[in-house]
Amino acid sequence: MLVSITWVLVYRYVNPPVSMFMLGDCLRSDQSLKHDWKDLEEINAYLPLAFIASEDQRFLQHHGFDLDAIEKAFHEIQSGQRFRGGSTISQQVAKNLFLYREQTYLRKGLEAYFTVLIELLWSKDRIMEVYLNIVELGDLTYGVSAAAEEYFSTTAQNINQYQAALMATALPSPISYSLSSPSPYMKQRSKWVLRQMDNLGGLRLLESWY
Repeated sequence: MLVSITWVLVYRYVNPPVSMFMLGDCLRSDQSLKHDWKDLEEINAYLPLAFIASEDQRFLQHHGFDLDAIEKAFHEIQSGQRFRGGSTISQQVAKNLFLYREQTYLRKGLEAYFTVLIELLWSKDRIMEVYLNIVELGDLTYGVSAAAEEYFSTTAQNINQYQAALMATALPSPISYSLSSPSPYMKQRSKWVLRQMDNLGGLRLLESWY
């Protein structure tokens, strides 16, 4: 427990050089990862807004877990609808940064434990900063900076709101939902993401960060 708390506390101040998901990719592939860390002030505000709109609209209000989203995901499974999951951005950071891909009860328990730690020890803007730099957005492509360059030939600073919304549609399955060739579903969902960005208040939602 002391090791895990220290590990999380260090990453409050030190940028993680690699996530466990990245490390797993390095071990399974002989190709190089695409990853370029950018501090939050070097990332256009449309990107965190797009991911909040798409993945976790209560990110600024909850303490790591969104019970409403979990309940909605459960009902989607029961009704056979397209299932997006109920994980918050904090849970995704906990899983991607500290854990492994295999879906097991042990991993889910550890994910909850690390989620509690990062919510206690990090600020919301630090959670978002780490998330934007480790989120998987394509094969061997991690973080919004690498994805902006790989798929939009631009930088994370210069990306526009339409590109940011489309980038967010790569989740939860960035290999299936490829940004190199966006499907009709991704294009349609990006329009929904844009509407949600406006409904949340636009960039005013993040004015304390920028």
